[in-house]
Amino acid sequence: MENNQGRKIVVINQAVNYLTIGFCNAFAEKFDEVALVTGSIHTQGEELSSKVSVLYINKWVERPASKKMLSYLWGTFRIWLLLLTKYRKHEVFFVSLPPMAYLLNLIVPHKFSMIIWDVYPDIFKITGMQESHPMYKAWSWLNRKSFKKAFKLFTIGEKMADLIAVYVDRSKIIVQPIWSIFQKNERIAKDKNPFVATHELKNKFVVQYSGNIGLTHKVEIVVQLAELLQGNTDIIFQIIGRGPRVSVLQKMVEEKQLPNCRFLPFQTDEMFPYSLSACDLGIVILDEVTSKGSVPSKSYNLMSYGIPAIYVAGNDSELNDYAAKYQHAACFPESELDKAKDFIIAMSRDKARWETMSQNALQTSLLFRRDNADKFVELYLKP
Repeated sequence: MENNQGRKIVVINQAVNYLTIGFCNAFAEKFDEVALVTGSIHTQGEELSSKVSVLYINKWVERPASKKMLSYLWGTFRIWLLLLTKYRKHEVFFVSLPPMAYLLNLIVPHKFSMIIWDVYPDIFKITGMQESHPMYKAWSWLNRKSFKKAFKLFTIGEKMADLIAVYVDRSKIIVQPIWSIFQKNERIAKDKNPFVATHELKNKFVVQYSGNIGLTHKVEIVVQLAELLQGNTDIIFQIIGRGPRVSVLQKMVEEKQLPNCRFLPFQTDEMFPYSLSACDLGIVILDEVTSKGSVPSKSYNLMSYGIPAIYVAGNDSELNDYAAKYQHAACFPESELDKAKDFIIAMSRDKARWETMSQNALQTSLLFRRDNADKFVELYLKP
């Protein structure tokens, strides 16, 4: 296998989705042996190659927070044991969870690489943690040691690289974008969409948030926008997802008596293309404290279906740069929801503007295709 004969690699992610499957399959085309250590595999589109051997550890637990942390710690301990035993001769490619597991590269001898798209401890700032906090300081110190020792250190955007550069020389960081679940525009027309018919959306302009609704997701912004636009009966706000704050948001909608804001649970994988197709304007929300480098995967999914988006994020965010550069979306900080409201109204009334932004989204989506997984591996193998 070219110059890679005999090379073995283990990919680590406690909760595998389509991205990790893409990494594994791309490595399987180049390496003699590819293993995957995970707690669960969620297949969407691309199937995991039969060349990849899978070893299961404990699953990631979403909530409560105490069980979530225990699942992380137990998973990290089991990964450490596996690296010392079964995978002691493998190279390591760490993807996402447990969030502290990449720090194992400080105590194992492996050629250890990682892709960073959630920067710890920075993400704890959402909870109000200060940089002076002992845990923040300790994790920051470990990051400097860990990132310096890494064989290859990947991230997904320039802003994220700037954030990581606090801990390691910027020249060591490799920037490579990821990709969408959907690889082409298969948006279903509203008059042929059963999701639209079931939820009576045919003659509505649908602004949709679809994703997690956790303690760090400021989805109440969708409710605030719905309140600002409650007099526009043609505009419907849909919140699709799950999480500990769903009931809080539902209570807000009830108290404000907002008939234009509706809740739905996460849709099945089979229904997801239909629910996404029902959307006229996607909404992506990031807490401005940590929004600088994050790009949620929903952003790429919206692009791939040619759906314009409204980003609520900081002016220093990657999303703001995307919106300005590719003109497929508009980005507003949380302090400018009135401007966001005006943008939604304009998009609902100006079909030509919507079509232009839709075409821009489709064109931008070409930058975020599945072959980006192969580019990660090419960069990994590059001397």
